[in-house]
Amino acid sequence: MHVSRACCSALVSSAVILFGLAAFSPSAVAQTPSPTPAPAPAAGVSTGVATGLTAAPAAQSGVVQQIVIQGAERIDQSTILSYLPIAPGDSVDPAKIDNALKALFRTDLFADVQIELKGSNLLVRVIENPIINAVVFEGNHALKEDKLRDEVQVRPRGVFTKSKVQADVQRIVELYRRSGRVSADVTPKIVELPQKRVDLIFEIEEGPKSGILNVNVLGNKEFTDNALRDVIVTKESKWYRFFTNNDNYDPDRIEYDREQLRKFYRNRGYYDFHVLSAVAELAPEKNGFTVTYTLEEGGRYKFGKLTVETDVKRLNADTLRRLLPIKEGQLYQDDLVEKATDAVTFAAGAAGFAFVDVRPRYTANPKTHTIDVNFQVIEGPRVYVERIDIIGNTRTIDPVIRREMLVAEGDAYNRVLVDRSKLRVRALGFFKDVDIQQEPGSAPDKTVLRVRVTEQPTGELSFSLGYSSVDQVVADIGISERNFRGRGQQVTFRVSAGYLRQELSLGFTEPHFLGRNLSGGYNIYATRYDFSTQTSYKTTSVGASFSLGFPLTDNSRLAWTYGLHADQIIVDSSLCIPGQETVSRTLCDQRGSTLTSQIGYQYRMDMRDDPVRPTRGFYFNFGQDFAGAGGNVKFMRTTIDTAWYHGFTPGIVLMVQAQAGDTEPWGGDYVRINDRFYRGADTFRGFQIAGIGPRDILYGDALGGKFYTTGTIELSFPNGLPEQYGINTALFSDFGTLGILDARAKIDPLTGLPDPNIKDDLALRASAGITVFWKSPMGPLRFDISQVLKRQSYDRTEQFQFRTSTRF
Repeated sequence: MHVSRACCSALVSSAVILFGLAAFSPSAVAQTPSPTPAPAPAAGVSTGVATGLTAAPAAQSGVVQQIVIQGAERIDQSTILSYLPIAPGDSVDPAKIDNALKALFRTDLFADVQIELKGSNLLVRVIENPIINAVVFEGNHALKEDKLRDEVQVRPRGVFTKSKVQADVQRIVELYRRSGRVSADVTPKIVELPQKRVDLIFEIEEGPKSGILNVNVLGNKEFTDNALRDVIVTKESKWYRFFTNNDNYDPDRIEYDREQLRKFYRNRGYYDFHVLSAVAELAPEKNGFTVTYTLEEGGRYKFGKLTVETDVKRLNADTLRRLLPIKEGQLYQDDLVEKATDAVTFAAGAAGFAFVDVRPRYTANPKTHTIDVNFQVIEGPRVYVERIDIIGNTRTIDPVIRREMLVAEGDAYNRVLVDRSKLRVRALGFFKDVDIQQEPGSAPDKTVLRVRVTEQPTGELSFSLGYSSVDQVVADIGISERNFRGRGQQVTFRVSAGYLRQELSLGFTEPHFLGRNLSGGYNIYATRYDFSTQTSYKTTSVGASFSLGFPLTDNSRLAWTYGLHADQIIVDSSLCIPGQETVSRTLCDQRGSTLTSQIGYQYRMDMRDDPVRPTRGFYFNFGQDFAGAGGNVKFMRTTIDTAWYHGFTPGIVLMVQAQAGDTEPWGGDYVRINDRFYRGADTFRGFQIAGIGPRDILYGDALGGKFYTTGTIELSFPNGLPEQYGINTALFSDFGTLGILDARAKIDPLTGLPDPNIKDDLALRASAGITVFWKSPMGPLRFDISQVLKRQSYDRTEQFQFRTSTRF
């Protein structure tokens, strides 16, 4: 990374703070009167050790008869002798004396040491380092004292050394730099105390916070500035980013951004991509930095010839070639090469060759814009994992980390498995940093893996307040802990209140239930829905659900669920007076309470390239619930949800989605109104909540349906607005149908005949429009402007909807 001259001037002061602790000048040291010297020990120790001050000539060769120690006050003479690699009777020369001098300095016990040979006496003059009485921080306001104490290495009752103080000064400066205060100054001072003790004071001048005024990207043609700003971690300073430090200047973060940009481009075919420079310039007012990334995108490449070579005779190269998850002509991606490397390594391991090293070799063909990749399989030395040490997990217990490791003690060392283990530990979200280092074991064929982690906060207290044309005012309070008691367990508590829905829930998930690769959990909840505007009834539900899930493959998962809930359908009795009803009679017929006991499963496959902003791939969800294992409600419900994504250009992405659901009663039961499907608002734009499907046209009450199927086609596209506005747009079309009621729901309870006012036409509905997403300062806003293309006369339409939610 290049930093401009203006930036360097702000950093110089941080380096000057190491002002030469070699001699703590009076201006930098507050001193108290020196203590009274201690009496000199007696000379002539029988062991050959003598004390006393003597003038000594220059060092020369000879035989040492006595060792004379001068200046020792607090440290016992025997301790000094134990560190000295010379004993009485030894022959010495200048080289041995120099070696002894270095040995004493390495102990960090002495500020100065002189060794001279005078006749047959070896004179050792020492000046002891003082003991630190207290470590004091002054002038720190932005950083708490506890954080500074955790950072420095010097401690009370420790030995004072100039090198340790110098290192701690730099650590404090680095801590402030990472928090965005690059002009911080730290001046160390000492106060001398009796008995060779000192108080160490770090005087801190924090300086102003250096934010990011602007983030500029130059040289990009294929991707917009906003798209690339989403890739990098460094963000522009905004008033609403008070919960993050990513809008502070940090050279390490900018270097990390370079790597993020490289990954982003190379995973989209830009093999020749380079970040030419990343320059941080301090504004003339010194109130922040402007960061500019200059890029060279290069051309877009596809995979060319793919080959596998192996020097392991029992491994068939053609078989390994067929296992590559890459096809010739496919868009080049670094991630695909990594997956191919993993696939070949795993295949070799499955064949009994755990000690292979797979190395991809690249050949670029600029004329054809293709990349030939040759995977070379080389048999490496046989090494086994002797021990796995976990360091730095001050809160998370060892088993939580070990169960994510794909290698165990005694296993053959496999680099790919170790790398994937690192990613799995990072994916837990419990640690700020994860590093796995390989160190020599007790034998040449053994290795020790050291897993170093840095804990980070895992609890979250969230508040949200929003308004939408659907739910109107919505307030939400949530408390969650993703690493409860350091065991990797997740606990959530949520309170939500809105015009349409009120909810209170408590959930718990154990990701490794019974010590196996199973996720088990439960959720206890109480909800209340007010559909009086749409269909003249309210519902309450109190219950609990239990789940047990496990992975089938790297991209698919199966979960079993069980739920038990008590529901009540509430209709005002004054509206249901026989012969004087002011609501649909079928609603009056369904008043009362039910108990539902259901078991089900959910299968999910996710093959998208990005779960947040997908441009390629698909996902598929399939689930079924069987009610009737107890309780008084009996039905079978089936749901399907799938979507496919295709990016034509980075800014134009097509999404095609299909959803369907069916609920069928059994055992002589019928599907109640609160167990039916409803569609409208955000589930079918252009229509109100429960705006489509069966309806009692006399009273206007929506009745829901047992079956639905809907589809969505959505095309996101550039809108030409300035990128800094954060406004994205998409065209959409929603289409589908909802209907089918049980025969009982169509019968008039008073006459026993079909009710002519109940309409249940399984007819096509369709709408089209534009969706606008805006990353506003108060949070994301979504606007839907729709035009209904196909409807039934009794459907309820709504041309405009919007939603927002802000966390603080």
